Amino acid sequence: MSSLRRRRRVLAGLLIAAGVLAAAVLWNVVETVFFAVTVAYVLYPVRQRLVGRGVPRRLASGLATTAALVAVVVLVAPIALTLFRRREAIVAFLNGLPEEIPLELFGFVVPIDIGSLTEAAAALLRSLAISVAADAIFIVLQLTLFVLVLYGLLLRPRAIGHATFRIVPPEYHDIIEALQRRITGTLYALYVIQAATAVVTFPIALAVFYVLGYPDVVELAVVASLLQFFPIAGPGMLAVGLAGYDVLIGLPQRAAGVIVLGPLVIGLLPDVLVRPQLASSRAHLPASLYFVGFVGGVLTVGVIGIIAGPLVVAVLVEVVDLLSERTSMQARIG
Repeated sequence: MSSLRRRRRVLAGLLIAAGVLAAAVLWNVVETVFFAVTVAYVLYPVRQRLVGRGVPRRLASGLATTAALVAVVVLVAPIALTLFRRREAIVAFLNGLPEEIPLELFGFVVPIDIGSLTEAAAALLRSLAISVAADAIFIVLQLTLFVLVLYGLLLRPRAIGHATFRIVPPEYHDIIEALQRRITGTLYALYVIQAATAVVTFPIALAVFYVLGYPDVVELAVVASLLQFFPIAGPGMLAVGLAGYDVLIGLPQRAAGVIVLGPLVIGLLPDVLVRPQLASSRAHLPASLYFVGFVGGVLTVGVIGIIAGPLVVAVLVEVVDLLSERTSMQARIG
C-alpha cells in the first residue's frame, strides 16, 4: 500500500471519527446545524452571483445569510403567531366536538370515539404554547447558531469539498460529483419549490375560504400554506377536516364545496403554477419518493426528517443509478 493511499485512509478515518464525536457532543443542536448546512447548499448560487457582480466575499455571505434569516422569520412567525393568538379558540372548538360520531356502514351504525382524541389534541396545544414560552431563550440561541453556521459555510463554501476530494481517490471523484448534483437538486426542490408553492397557496386559499364563507380565513390560509410541505396529503387534509366539521354543524353544501375546491384549487393549482416555472432536471423529485422519505424521516428522527428523509432517499436512488450504469457499461464491454 502506497504512503499516499495510507494517508488518505487515515484522514478519512479521522474525519469520520471527528464527525461522530461532534454529533455526540452537539446532539442538542444537531438539527440546527443540519438545517444550516442544507440551506447553505441552496444559497450558494445566490452568494456566487453576488460575488460575480463585484460584491466582496464577506458582504455577499452576509447578505445571503440575512436573506435566509428573514425568510425563516417570515415563514415561521405568522404560523406561530396565529396558533398562539387562536389557541383558546382552537381549544374551545375541540372541546365543542361531540364525544362520538355515528358512522353508518352497510346498515350498521358504528360509533367513532373522538372524545379522547380531542382531549389529547387540546392538551398538546396547551403544552406546546407553554414550552414555546419557556424555551424562548433556547430558541433565540438556536437561531443565532443557525446564522453563525450558515455564514461560516457561505464564507468558505469549498472547504468541505476540497477536503473530500483530497481524501477520496481520483477514480471515485465522478461519484462524489454525481452525489453532489443529486443533493443540490433535491434541496432545491425541498426548499425553493416547496416554499414558493406554499407562498402562492396563501392568496388562493384565502380567496376560496372567503367565498365559501368560513370565519378566520387568514388562519385557515396559513394552515393550508403550511400543509403544502406535507407530500401527497397537503391542503386536502385540511379540506377533509373542514368538510367533516361542516357536516357536524349542518352545512352539507359548504362541506361539498370545500371537499371539491380544497384538493383541486388550493392543493393542485399552486403546484401547477409554480413547479413548471422552477422545476428543472436537477430538481426532479418524484412524489412517491418524497412521501416515503418525508414520512419515514419524520417518524424516525423527528423534525429534521422533513429534509433528511427525502435527502437520504435521493442519495440512495443516485447510488442505485450509478451502480446500474456501471453494471450496464461492464456488460457492454464484456
